Amino acid sequence: MRTRVGVYPGTFDPIHNGHTDIIRRATMLVDRLVVAVAVNAGKEPLFSLEERRRMVEADVSGLMAANATNGARIEVRTFDNLLVNFALSEGAEMVIRGLRAVSDFEYEFQMAANNKRLAPRLETVFLMASETVQFISSRFVKEIHALGGDVSSFVSPFVLAELDRKRGRSV
Repeated sequence: MRTRVGVYPGTFDPIHNGHTDIIRRATMLVDRLVVAVAVNAGKEPLFSLEERRRMVEADVSGLMAANATNGARIEVRTFDNLLVNFALSEGAEMVIRGLRAVSDFEYEFQMAANNKRLAPRLETVFLMASETVQFISSRFVKEIHALGGDVSSFVSPFVLAELDRKRGRSV
């Protein structure tokens, strides 16, 4: 029996409840999900690659502890190369992308078309963000937190502590 493998890529700067919602739901589609933390230096991330990987691992371990992975195995990896090459090296047959709003679609559609041209056997699967988290973005989490706002309903306690640490706030 073949193992269905999917890759869910992102910068995860930081990971938030919208990301974990997509991760949880993606486990219904695959037997093995690789959450791929991208270097993506062009976005000038607040957190280092290692810090982002650690936060993703913490949130994924929370999903596993809550038995919320539908039996799928979840692995967290970092990558700094072309997404399709990374996905193929992991044995993936699908790339999973989350969509929050129509504004996400044009960019994601173009990326999916380019990926299909580069790797014809790799499918892109879009999951709509759940209505309770579709307004959350890493950019807004960082901005609200930097301005002293409460982001505790957007991120896990571990990620909130990391944001506080990064901003020099007492934990």
